[in-house]
Amino acid sequence: MMTFLEKKISEDVSAVYIENPNYLGTIETKVADISRLAKSVGAEFVVGADPTSLGVLEAPGNYGATIVCGDLQPLGLHMKWGGALSGYIASIDEEKYVAEYPDLLFGITTTQEEGEYGFGHVAFDRTSYAEREEGKEFIGTTTALYGIVAGVYLALMGPEGMKELGEGIMQRIKYAQSLLSDIEGIEIASETACFKEFVVKYTDTDMSVKEINEALKEEGIFGGRDLSEEFEEMGNAALFSITEVHQKEDIQELALALEKVLN
Repeated sequence: MMTFLEKKISEDVSAVYIENPNYLGTIETKVADISRLAKSVGAEFVVGADPTSLGVLEAPGNYGATIVCGDLQPLGLHMKWGGALSGYIASIDEEKYVAEYPDLLFGITTTQEEGEYGFGHVAFDRTSYAEREEGKEFIGTTTALYGIVAGVYLALMGPEGMKELGEGIMQRIKYAQSLLSDIEGIEIASETACFKEFVVKYTDTDMSVKEINEALKEEGIFGGRDLSEEFEEMGNAALFSITEVHQKEDIQELALALEKVLN
């Protein structure tokens, strides 16, 4: 990855964006180097991060990210066929970033009671109420209530709870990889640490990923995402996801079903 970036980077590049963990669940270990490379040409370094990973992984701001964004769904939001959906964005606390946010901003403010704090509008002079047609914010379908849910979730979990959550997910991943790698015809694609997602290769079978997934559905299991077209170089591969909602018995059931389908 670094070699690719070094060839592509130039002063014409405005931003370098990475996901950590990435789409395939791999944890990027060269983040500090990528940050230095981006800043060497004056580019922003933007990181997409799963918030549930931040109890066990370094905060992106600590390795040089100027902007961080991601999905709030894992923070206590209900699961509804892919929803509920809400996102977050954070940046360095500098005016050139804050002034560009296309939303009304809220922050901590004092109240009439000494030592008591509340929340109120901040940087109000950048909105259409002051700037009229030059204002940066837009009003539309909002997910502010989901933001409150995420805030309550984080408050209840606390730093130690988020650490336990992240560790639990990674332990589940290792357990799943251990069980699946013992099945004839299955190979775990990466030996590096993963978070939530990991890639499985089907090596000794004439069945395609699509056919394997259809057989797994007969066993009451949704198989991994077919990567054979997205990443042809991976061959007959699928992307599986293990999160805190999966228990030991669920992982064992998956392993038994795959062994039945493949052998």
